[in-house]
Amino acid sequence: MSRSFPMPQAFVSPDRIRSLFTEAMSQMYRAEVPQYGTLIELVADVNAGCLENDPDLRERLAQAGELERIDVERHGAIRLGTADELFTIRRLFAVMGMQPVGYYDLSVAGVPVHSTSFRPIDEAALNVNPFRVFTSLLRLELIEDEGLRGEAEAILAKRRIYTPRAVALIERHEQNGGLTEAEATEFVAEALETFRWHGEATVSAETYKRLHDAHRLIADVVSFKGPHINHLTPRTLDIDAVQARMPERGITPKAVIEGPPRRHCDILLRQTSFKALEETIAFSGDDGAIQGTHTARFGEIEQRGVALTAKGRALYDQLLASVRGEVQVGAGGAKAGAYDDELAARFKALPDSWDELRRADLAYFRYAATPAGIAAALGSMLPGDPEALIAKGYLAFTPIVYEDFLPVSAAGIFQSNLGTDQQQNYATRSNRDAFEAALGATVQDELALYAERQAASLESALAALDLAGPPLKTVA
Repeated sequence: MSRSFPMPQAFVSPDRIRSLFTEAMSQMYRAEVPQYGTLIELVADVNAGCLENDPDLRERLAQAGELERIDVERHGAIRLGTADELFTIRRLFAVMGMQPVGYYDLSVAGVPVHSTSFRPIDEAALNVNPFRVFTSLLRLELIEDEGLRGEAEAILAKRRIYTPRAVALIERHEQNGGLTEAEATEFVAEALETFRWHGEATVSAETYKRLHDAHRLIADVVSFKGPHINHLTPRTLDIDAVQARMPERGITPKAVIEGPPRRHCDILLRQTSFKALEETIAFSGDDGAIQGTHTARFGEIEQRGVALTAKGRALYDQLLASVRGEVQVGAGGAKAGAYDDELAARFKALPDSWDELRRADLAYFRYAATPAGIAAALGSMLPGDPEALIAKGYLAFTPIVYEDFLPVSAAGIFQSNLGTDQQQNYATRSNRDAFEAALGATVQDELALYAERQAASLESALAALDLAGPPLKTVA
């Protein structure tokens, strides 16, 4: 007599889990921060207008497989307090197919954290849902007051920001190689608790004030049960239009847009935001809760352009530093126009055409054989030189979108939304080794990932033309 055994349940893909989590996070944040919903509606309106009025943009996004992802695209940001918290968040994001990419030292801009971005790295996964979480670790060693530093360490050591069930499901994923649909649904609900806002502080009002006086961000990290998501950012196709129209929706934007100026060929990342909300919180006290306020969560919008090579980034950094060193924008934004004008003038040194950027090895591109090229390959020998193929229209190129972040821009957003232009004069003490030790992994080199995607696309395009020509010169 034969015995039957139940078939093992199929695992759902990390892309599916990531999409479930992104939607749940968006719904939670919309309920917590109503202006986020207003921002989403504004961005959707602007994006629809851009696609309707610019057929070339629509076609380019469609060819790159990016058109469908625009409406679901989000990035969030959290700030962690301990090495153990960072180690576990890496494992949590791995369930969703997200890996640590890039190392960012924000202490150079007066913010006592260093960071990475958890995101998908495979092109197909990015086009399904390119959810990213900019994840920072507080650098307690930058707190000069030894007593306060020790107190902050003791406070953080007591908290547990992950539910026991979330940790159990992470372990099940690691042991079994995946989660079932039911497990994935439960995992999303449990993981969401880590990012939820809590209106009760874990410290007294007096302790909060001392942490706040050291740096507002230190108070935000140390004083609460967990690393509440402090913004959830949609992607717009025209950030200048969103910036101009925010006041129409009752939203006051920050003075300037962070990053490069408006260009015909967008590069890297541009970001703007509205000021952090002042939220009522309850501090712990001997005689019960004491009411107070805290500012941390805000609304942010981003516009993404092409990823630049190391050569392009060096030129970008040089041009940006030259402007920031000469034109300062105060909290009131009185010099915002002067800053924007000077930024646009300086950035004329960076080519504003896709072909010039490509030929000068300043940016990364995806290559594809054209229908004309494939047809021509059937009847004759084609030149093996990619440049000759491009000139004949047999090989096409489209910009590879920048999936990562800019430390100066991130610091600018942080500082603006702390309520002031507060700056600390931290010495430049980048400590990538300590960050990766806490993470339990090496962060991936974002430039190497872009170079690999460009090289793979060219190899595939040449194969489609029955060619194996020399690769284009690539600067990683």
